[in-house]
Amino acid sequence: MAESSKQELVQLIKRFGAYLTVKISNLLPISLQNLDLRSVGAIAGLAVAIVFTWRLLRSPSQPQRREPKRQAGTPGSSGVNTHSNVSLVPPRVSSSLEDSRAQNVVDEFFQSVKPTLGQIVRQKLSEGRKVTCRLVGVILEESSPEEIQKKVTVRSSVLEVLLEITKFCDLYLMERVLDDESERKVLLALEDAGVFTSGGLVKDKVLFCSTENGRSSFVRQLEPDWHIDTNPEIVFQLARFIKYQLHISPVRSERTAPNVFSAPALEQFFGCV
Repeated sequence: MAESSKQELVQLIKRFGAYLTVKISNLLPISLQNLDLRSVGAIAGLAVAIVFTWRLLRSPSQPQRREPKRQAGTPGSSGVNTHSNVSLVPPRVSSSLEDSRAQNVVDEFFQSVKPTLGQIVRQKLSEGRKVTCRLVGVILEESSPEEIQKKVTVRSSVLEVLLEITKFCDLYLMERVLDDESERKVLLALEDAGVFTSGGLVKDKVLFCSTENGRSSFVRQLEPDWHIDTNPEIVFQLARFIKYQLHISPVRSERTAPNVFSAPALEQFFGCV
């Protein structure tokens, strides 16, 4: 590699560091408490170095031109060489071009390694194998047991995430209901939405109780890695017993414990919107 190419590579590597950090944080909106980035960083660093080297080696080096012999100035010439093919690039413009080139290389790299939704779900859940989740306000549009007596609507925006969770987690859905008819409506709505077709979730894992404390009791008996709920009191009570919890609330709330996270919606926690 020519000396100029080596210097160019050094300059590019110096400039891509900060930009690479930003790309990682935007690409993987994952809490550092839930994800060990050492392996990701090692792979990313190696891959970017390979990309840089490949791009530099792929570009044929410009042959050095022999400077033409200096000719005597003609009468009327000012004595200044004015070849049209010679241009001087100011240092600031050159630096900007190098920054742009480094960003383009990093963008190309991350476009090729963008993680799938399944990978993001597993990383956000810290590879948890059992998840319990409330239905009302999380999976269902309705926000109370009284509402599901009238109708039950599964939120379409949450289905993709829900099905990804069932692929590698033992998922239990639960809700407080006021009558048997509400249970029937919930199961029918989940079936119509295709929740049971993936094979990861069966009707026996949809649990119903008559009180909020009953749902809390279900969670403690199942001992999940994650519990997802909308009731702040239940989240607070379970914080001592459950490894991680996700509090779904449209209003941003203060973090009550280090193992309790919050999001306006389940799909937003996984960066789907």
